[in-house]
Amino acid sequence: MASATTITSNGTAKRKTATTVNGSNGHAISATAPTKNADEQKEHDFFWTYTEEPHRTRRLAIIKAHPEVLKLCGAEPLTKYVVAGVVVLQVLCAHLLRDTPFWSLKFWAVAYIIGATSNQNLFLAIHEISHNLAFRSPLANRLFAIFANLPIGLPYSASFRPYHLTHHKSLGVDGLDTDLPTALEAVFLDSILGKAFFCTFQILFYALRPMAVYRVPFTWVHWVNVAIQLAFDYALITQFPGYFSVNSVLYLILSSFLAGSLHPTAGHFIAEHYVYENISEEARNPENKIPLPETYSYYGILNFFTYNVGLHNEHHDFPAIPWTRLPKLNKIAKEFYDPLPTHESWVYVLWQFIFDDKIGMTSRVKRKQGGRVVGGGNVAAKAKVADWTADEIEA
Repeated sequence: MASATTITSNGTAKRKTATTVNGSNGHAISATAPTKNADEQKEHDFFWTYTEEPHRTRRLAIIKAHPEVLKLCGAEPLTKYVVAGVVVLQVLCAHLLRDTPFWSLKFWAVAYIIGATSNQNLFLAIHEISHNLAFRSPLANRLFAIFANLPIGLPYSASFRPYHLTHHKSLGVDGLDTDLPTALEAVFLDSILGKAFFCTFQILFYALRPMAVYRVPFTWVHWVNVAIQLAFDYALITQFPGYFSVNSVLYLILSSFLAGSLHPTAGHFIAEHYVYENISEEARNPENKIPLPETYSYYGILNFFTYNVGLHNEHHDFPAIPWTRLPKLNKIAKEFYDPLPTHESWVYVLWQFIFDDKIGMTSRVKRKQGGRVVGGGNVAAKAKVADWTADEIEA
């Protein structure tokens, strides 16, 4: 569950037994039941803010207090070996299930337990690689991400990178951060059944939503990603009779679907940025400029399978620090991270998201202005298109 936290008017967070964001006088304000009028509509709106996203400010403060953290930045050689091992594991499972009926319990059990966990690992390997953290060479990272993409079954890595880097540069910016639910999702899915549907099919929302918000240019990397992925799938189906079959590819695609569905590791999608604190009316008013908690960390065992993505405040503060060194960053800058709200369980995050009527599709912090677009696209009128070097993007 989310750790109980109070956000005071000066932006600091304090652990408490009740979770309420406080007003400008610094005293706790109890969350009152919403009335069925304009207050209820406001209660179910996004959390709009005029404040700057917190990660840049905290990054500068940490560097000032602990300049040695910059030595943690740079590529992690271990990543390529982990990725290679998981790719081999998934190809082996695809081979072993080649003759197993798709609708059998064995097929789905292996896909859920091994396949979904493995492909979630590869999703987050591509996330890590998108920050140029597997190799020093940007080109090597682009090509290695395409290799990591193979067991996912569908081309994904080339499109993910520009959208994800824009998420970092434009956290919470309406129309730029494609991690935010759209207004259509907020209207039709903000109920128990709607949220259950979203959690079950969230991988499809994360795959299709970015293109509905804005489209990035199709580059040679996209073409290579598509060509290699289709060639890999075709080869498994037609070129190795007796070793692979259509079921082999179905296993890989099912693993990807389950990885982004009701799976323990899929809890990170919601845990990272949905607001799980009780927010007072005063804090809801963006004119008061009271900072709201918009990124949460998780320090549990599932980080072992997911490249420490649970250390999400740490990752957003320093995207150029690889997964193996994020725990050290947390240890060095402990006074900055200990007061921040956390989650204790990704499984409980999913449960609470579906059944708690105070948490839903609109439980996200949004900004009207700001941000930079990485990789271009059809949103130039809304924000500056970032024409940066690789070092600047990861800065």
